[in-house]
Amino acid sequence: MTTTLGQLKALGQSIWYDDIDRSELRSGLFGRLIDEDGITGATGNPTIFEHSISNDTTYDEQIQQLIALGKSAQEIYEALAIADERMVADLLRPIYDRTGGQDGFVSIEVSPYLAHDTASTLVEVRRFWHTIARPNLMVKIPATQAGVPVIRQALSEGININITLIFAIENYRQVVEAYLSALEERVADGRDISRIASVASFFVSRVDVLVDTLLEDRIKAVGKSVERQKLKALQGTIALANARLAYQEFKRLFSGPRFEALKKRGACVQRPLWASTSTKNPAYRDVLYAEELISLDTVDTMPLKTIESLRDHGRVRLSMEDHLLEAQAELAALEDAGIHYDEVTRQLQDEGVQKFVDSFRTLFAGIDNKRKVLRR
Repeated sequence: MTTTLGQLKALGQSIWYDDIDRSELRSGLFGRLIDEDGITGATGNPTIFEHSISNDTTYDEQIQQLIALGKSAQEIYEALAIADERMVADLLRPIYDRTGGQDGFVSIEVSPYLAHDTASTLVEVRRFWHTIARPNLMVKIPATQAGVPVIRQALSEGININITLIFAIENYRQVVEAYLSALEERVADGRDISRIASVASFFVSRVDVLVDTLLEDRIKAVGKSVERQKLKALQGTIALANARLAYQEFKRLFSGPRFEALKKRGACVQRPLWASTSTKNPAYRDVLYAEELISLDTVDTMPLKTIESLRDHGRVRLSMEDHLLEAQAELAALEDAGIHYDEVTRQLQDEGVQKFVDSFRTLFAGIDNKRKVLRR
């Protein structure tokens, strides 16, 4: 495959479509992305489903049927999402089979209302896994403190997990520990680990959205032009610096005797997944993150606009190993500016959970409005 996205595949990076929309499934768009661009997976989350269901009349007939059956807004959402997940999983199944279970996954997220409830999250993970009943499903669990124990338990039960809303490298280490420990538990019990799949999803562009705003506040408060220039130079750099250092941590954690022992039993690495890779600031190159996150054994999830832009004018190279010294210096300079990494990443994770909660509320409100209209 000689397309731009095909070149990424040759360099060891999978591209997953960051959208699930029934009209695109029925029109054949999703199939064309698989056939023509080499897309090998798809991701859904509450925001994606809220947008699709609220803006796409393709769902209306099924919504009306479910309303007539007296289903609640949450039950209606789940019925729609599960139907879509199964359709996408079946379209991706040939990739899953061809790659020996290494790729071809679709993801569904547990309710964000449960992000801080370990026991309830585990119940929902199991329910989605057994209800959707596809081997190439991944259930998404946020990397909150309540979520990390669920990650280990679910993986130990053979459930594929996409860990989402990762921002901090220390949080990432916890996620990897959960993965490795789950595999070791299965090995100790004599169970197979060759088909256990997991990705660790770093949200990228959101880091720059927040940090750039904090930097702008400091730029306005600084009197000296030299200091202002130093702060300005950091804008648009921290998200990639964080991702570059996270990738180095990935390489460290998945080398050495501990993982090698698991690899001999058939284990695969838990791939980093770069999420939120569309450029939010129009002043930045529209494929900035997609171009700079190219790396072996990783996944990049992209919306259609980013895929089209990358296809049109993207530059492909193994870019993740570039500028490592600069990445360390940029994070150090951020601390010197009084913007603390731990506080930024904690805020971003909290905001990420809240954004998904807000999307659920909007979605449920839209379904309730349809119910009122139909009763008139």
